[in-house]
Order: sequence, then structure tokens, then C-alpha cells
Amino acid sequence: MSTNKVIHALYNDDDVLMDAVKTVKESNHHIEEVFTPFPVHGLDKLLGLPHTRLAICAFLYGLCGLAFATWMTNYMMIEDWPQDIGGKPNFAWIYNMPAFVPIMFELTVFFAAHLMVITFYMRSRLWPFKEAENPDPRTTDDIFLMEVSVDDNEEELTALLNTTNAVEIKVIEKH
Repeated sequence: MSTNKVIHALYNDDDVLMDAVKTVKESNHHIEEVFTPFPVHGLDKLLGLPHTRLAICAFLYGLCGLAFATWMTNYMMIEDWPQDIGGKPNFAWIYNMPAFVPIMFELTVFFAAHLMVITFYMRSRLWPFKEAENPDPRTTDDIFLMEVSVDDNEEELTALLNTTNAVEIKVIEKH
């Protein structure tokens, strides 16, 4: 029978948290989430989180920006309103391309940066006016929280977490 219960184990040191995560993972318990006041080096590997694919998105967004800049400079400066600069008209984009390099660079960076922010917020489900999901406000200051799911093994899990030097252990009913 699956329940909505989780155990919150709170720690006051990141090294103690890392040791606790190792202990819980070795005991084959599922860690739902870990909340920390700052990034903890190596925690993502220890939790078995997959590598992010956001860099691939950034590259693709940059390519879109480069393609848009190429189209835009060709349309504006070659097709729509060709310029006769210094008596040397040139109506081929490829010959004028060195003058367009700054524009192409800036639009590549612009598209990559702005679309990455949008992708990050959508992937993280961070919408405007979204209710915070932080289970304990102390995790934004100086406390580390490990959330472990309970599957009819509450006593065993509590005993295990007591051996990991947890400062506080609470059983919570998630909604």
C-alpha cells in the first residue's frame, strides 16, 4: 500500500548530509528530494540525477539566432534596401558578410540567452506567482533537508536516519 508519507531529516552540515545520503542510498530507500541553502558539490552524482540537456538547447537556440541574423541582414541590406557605400555597390550577402559578423554574434547570444531562461523556467515549472515548494524555511538559511519516501517502513527508516546524525526527524503527510 502506497502512502503519501515522507520523512524529513534535517542536518546542519553538508558533509553530514552527504554521508547520510550515502547511507540511505546503500539501504535501498528512495530519496525524493534534498533541499540545501547552497549548491553542494557532488550531491547530484550521489543522488543519481541525470546530466542536464540544457546545453544542447542552448546550442540549438544559438543556431536559430544565427539563422535569423543571416536572414535579417540579407533581407535588410541586400534585398529590401541595398546600400551603395563609397561608390562600391555589392549586391551579394557573402561579400558583405564580414560587416554583419557583429550582428550575427549578438543575435546568436541574444537568442541563446533569452530562450534558455524561458526553457529553464518551463522545465523547472517556475511560473509567475507560483507557490513555493520549500518544506522548511530554514533550508534557505543554514539547514539541509533530505526528504525520504515512506513505504510501510516508517520505524525502520526513522531508526536508520537516527544513525546518520540528523538534527531533527519529522514524519510528514504530503498533499
